[in-house]
Amino acid sequence: MAVPQSPVDFKEANRSSIECENADPGGAGVPCMKNEVSDQVAKNPTQFNIAAIAKLEEEALHRRTRTERDSDAIVKFIGSAKFLVLHVILVLVWVTLNLNLLPIMKPFDPFPFGILALFVASESVFLTICVLISQNRMARQAERRSHLDLQVGMLAEQELTMMLQMLQKLCQHAGVDVKSANQQVQGFSETTDVHKLASELEEKLPEQ
Repeated sequence: MAVPQSPVDFKEANRSSIECENADPGGAGVPCMKNEVSDQVAKNPTQFNIAAIAKLEEEALHRRTRTERDSDAIVKFIGSAKFLVLHVILVLVWVTLNLNLLPIMKPFDPFPFGILALFVASESVFLTICVLISQNRMARQAERRSHLDLQVGMLAEQELTMMLQMLQKLCQHAGVDVKSANQQVQGFSETTDVHKLASELEEKLPEQ
């Protein structure tokens, strides 16, 4: 059974709802969400950044297909010490049985251990495919991260350029002499051409 709200709680809820509706007449509540996010960033920016990164990682893991999930699980296991110990024990037991070191059992794969070699070769092909599937997924994820870094860097550059332009206008309005650094400020206050910068880097970087 639901507990009815007290008059005080009801008034507070209505007040929050009215504030959101006044901030966003369409009823979407976007300004309230933005204010909430801004408050979280102002209170603890480190924790907010950690939570954002964790959410991105969780979404990336959730986007994996069934094949990619299985491949990641296999790659995680074969990269562990358990897999190494298991293979060492398997090879030692196989060799011991087929070198006739135990007279109670007849060798089923005598030297040079053709069945063991076939098993190991088949296992290598299978595990290589799993590793390649996982590497392809990680490569796509790394590419998305690099695009995100580029986007964030471009936004930061645009914001800094606008701030420099505003500061320059404020200095001119206040009569502050900035002629000594005028050339340098003019260079930084211009919008960076990403394509031109990439072309210059490609021309000047040494070839391998």
